[in-house]
Amino acid sequence: MASILVVDDEMGIRELLNEILTDEGHTVYAAESAVQARTIREQMRPDLVLLDIWMPDTDGITLLKEWSKTGQLTMPVVMMSGHATIDTAVEATRIGALNFLEKPIALQKLLKTVSKALESSPKYVEPEEKAVSPTANATAAPKPASSEAASAAPEGEYISGIAKTYFDLPLREARDLFEKAYFEHQMQIMGGSMTKISEYTGLERTHLYRKLKALGIDTSRNKSES
Repeated sequence: MASILVVDDEMGIRELLNEILTDEGHTVYAAESAVQARTIREQMRPDLVLLDIWMPDTDGITLLKEWSKTGQLTMPVVMMSGHATIDTAVEATRIGALNFLEKPIALQKLLKTVSKALESSPKYVEPEEKAVSPTANATAAPKPASSEAASAAPEGEYISGIAKTYFDLPLREARDLFEKAYFEHQMQIMGGSMTKISEYTGLERTHLYRKLKALGIDTSRNKSES
């Protein structure tokens, strides 16, 4: 997958984006300042940069201008802000930013923006398992056969306690199947208590709800729980 640099002075934003993008299979580097961003950009050469506009030392627009003037804007940059005006967004685009994300950042908007940005990254190579035709994608989207195969492994065919059929799947698919089974199990033994599951797994409730929704697990019956 891709290497993504997240530049934001807010720890909460860095941690949230790191969780979401890591769950998507990307490698995430985090910087809380322009100083750190410069160093990571030089050492890691990320496929994409998510850059906050308002930062205490050097703001994102200034850093973007610096990269553009010095020929270092060799990767797509998506700006982020919760207070930027339309003029600021237009200026960032004029300098070289590919897109703009408004905070608070919606999950689907983030994933869609990252996906489109990576398509324009000169050094990013799409993983082979995704390099299939649209028809194949549409056919394979539900993937019921893989799910059934993974859950129907013959007794004894396990590696480190995990059904061997999982190892024949792409990493993302195997992980999603395991996580879905894991959370469905936790919901069953904890009576559907999102509070208990949150405490047990160490996931903040908002992120937990987001993850369960992404995995296709129905949480509607737990909406009223405090």
